[in-house]
Amino acid sequence: MTFGQFLSILRARWWVALLVFLLTVGTTVAVSMLLPKQYTATASVVVDFKPDPVSAVMYGGMASPAFMATQVDILRSDRVAQRVVSNLKLAENPQIRQQWLDDTQGEGRIEVWLAETFQKQMDVVPSRESSVINVSYKAPDPRFAAGLANAFVQAYVETSLQLRVDPARQYSGFFETRAKEARDALEVAQAKASDFQRANGIIANDERLDVENARLNELSSQYTMLQAVAAESRSRQTAAESAQADRMQEVLNNGIVAQLKSDLNRNETRLKELSTRLGDAHPQVREARASITELRSRLDAETSKVTSGVTVSNTINVQRAASIKASLEAQRDKVLKMKSVRDEGAVLLRDVENAQRSYDAVLQRFNQTSMEGQTTQSNVNVLQQASEPTKPSSPKILLNSALSVFLGSLLAIGTALLLELRDRRVRSIDDVVAALDLPVLGVMPKPGSRIGPGAKRMSILQQRLMAPALPHQISKGSA
Repeated sequence: MTFGQFLSILRARWWVALLVFLLTVGTTVAVSMLLPKQYTATASVVVDFKPDPVSAVMYGGMASPAFMATQVDILRSDRVAQRVVSNLKLAENPQIRQQWLDDTQGEGRIEVWLAETFQKQMDVVPSRESSVINVSYKAPDPRFAAGLANAFVQAYVETSLQLRVDPARQYSGFFETRAKEARDALEVAQAKASDFQRANGIIANDERLDVENARLNELSSQYTMLQAVAAESRSRQTAAESAQADRMQEVLNNGIVAQLKSDLNRNETRLKELSTRLGDAHPQVREARASITELRSRLDAETSKVTSGVTVSNTINVQRAASIKASLEAQRDKVLKMKSVRDEGAVLLRDVENAQRSYDAVLQRFNQTSMEGQTTQSNVNVLQQASEPTKPSSPKILLNSALSVFLGSLLAIGTALLLELRDRRVRSIDDVVAALDLPVLGVMPKPGSRIGPGAKRMSILQQRLMAPALPHQISKGSA
């Protein structure tokens, strides 16, 4: 369809298009004038992201868009709407109760019915670049709209605070029970440690273990020294029991033995002189021999006496080493036992320390949750109270009229085209060409048209040559 055909259709059916246009615009304007006026009141709240002064931590997930979406869902929830009904005590109004009975026949709860009714007229719009949430309410009465908007904001603040305080109170009760259990466990651990210390004689600053360790070290040193002394005395005893006992240091250093040896040497020298001078049978020689024999007996007896002292000394050293060894073993057992007792006591003390730490941690969480459960401040604050609107928000007559003009024009054009499609007529030269598939050579003037100065102009406007005629088409047309 060409633009000329489109214009010819509109000229032919202008009255239908005009009628549809006027009906559309008139109906829209009339309905807009008849609709009751609606007033929209808007209040706003701001969600604070600063750290919590009680727990000194950031609220979890505040900076994410999901948190703002959660706050919007809370505002639109039935819990907030029912709190509005409860705060305003609308369920106690006889007129509202009668409306509920007429509408629901007494089924359900009036609070739920009122909450659903209010939610239909309430709108929540969060800001894109900030933490401000706008709450709007639409109603025929501007005062009622402002009151409901403020009531929704107040109910949201109270609900937000309750959602924060209720879990804290539940946690507070939980941690209070855990604190009592931790305290009982701490008392039991302390009682066990005290009984153990009392039974084993352990005091807070007990230095017995250090003393016993020092004594053990001393006994160990003495035993080592006595072992060396016993080994030396044992070697001397072995030497004393051998044939070289007279060469021992004790024998050589003994004065009596030295005197006897000197007398023996002198007598032996005298015996040699007497034997040489007097002969072996002389009485003096026999007397000298008897004296030497006596000296030898006395020397052997004195040497035996000295070597027996070495044996006695070795026996004493061995006995002392055995005694020190027994004392060392007993002291070692005593120290090991004390260490075992001290280790067992340390385990009990560690149990006490662990119980103390657990009790302190649970008590700290209990104090924190207890404070959070008693707080009266929320992270949601009212930014702006709704005021009574002076101008209605709907219906918007100018906007509705502009839209009706646009829609009326579309409907008018569509209606004209639809009627033309149902009853197609030849209204222009293009329609003739499309119907006959033949070129148009000229257009005759309308019957009864005047011939005058303007005739030439009219004929020029009415005549139109669609296409130059081919020779065979012209001949066919002339025939």
